[in-house]
Amino acid sequence: MSNLSKFFVPLVLAGVLFSFNIILADSSEYQTEENIFYYNDECYQTADDYQRQQCRLDLYYPKNESAFSTVVWFHGGGLTGGKRYFPDLLKDRGIAVVAVEYRLSPQVEFPKFLEDAAAAVAWTFQNIERFGGDRSKIFVCGGSAGAYLTAMVGMDPRWLNPYHIKQQELAGLILVSGQVTTHFHIKKLLKIPGEQYQPVIDENAPLAYLSSDLPPILLVLGDRKMEWKARVEENELMFASLKALGHSCIDFIETPGMGHEISALGNNIPIETQQKIIDFLRLNPIEKP
Repeated sequence: MSNLSKFFVPLVLAGVLFSFNIILADSSEYQTEENIFYYNDECYQTADDYQRQQCRLDLYYPKNESAFSTVVWFHGGGLTGGKRYFPDLLKDRGIAVVAVEYRLSPQVEFPKFLEDAAAAVAWTFQNIERFGGDRSKIFVCGGSAGAYLTAMVGMDPRWLNPYHIKQQELAGLILVSGQVTTHFHIKKLLKIPGEQYQPVIDENAPLAYLSSDLPPILLVLGDRKMEWKARVEENELMFASLKALGHSCIDFIETPGMGHEISALGNNIPIETQQKIIDFLRLNPIEKP
């Protein structure tokens, strides 16, 4: 190794570690509550075995902090698969994470998975203060199909209205590689004609509900050369449309070198994108549009 290399390599490593430590600044002891049925007791009595099995969530939260933010996380899987888990990127950040499982197609008909997503968000509003959280700092986040659920629950008032929750009460929405036209699988379920990549914008498309008074929104995508076809461009349309409508807190991140695997929200995501996600979660609720 040259003398120049001996000088610069430690310097570069120090810079990387410094950046990483910025992201991991929050640390605490955490506790997990598991397998919570998120509908009410009356619903449990009338639910079938599949609903009782699937409509569960796990909660991961800092034990020694108060008034912390909470992220409700919806996993991906095309609305036909997947299991709840705590994304690595969101753990040990001084925030709570609610990992949600929901009913899947074809075991249930549309729109049961959307009803489940809304019920899980409502559970969080009703219960997070018991664990020390702040109900004004509840973010909803999902990857891939989970991002679609996030967008619909956070933008279409039909889903949270039964719980008397307005979208503006959400601290923010994070869509990680989400489909913002009508989801591929919903097109199949509703027998909408056309090929997979033919976009449909109907009452089941997040793009149909854009307005200036939506919560803060962060759109996170992989590299357009590696992502699902047209996924980045769809989200660019959402970003540009919200800006044109006067939405005051909307951001868009395209992450070079990553494909659709970004939707798992793992620690393999480049540091710069990780930092932007964590910064978004530190938004002051007063700063909402």
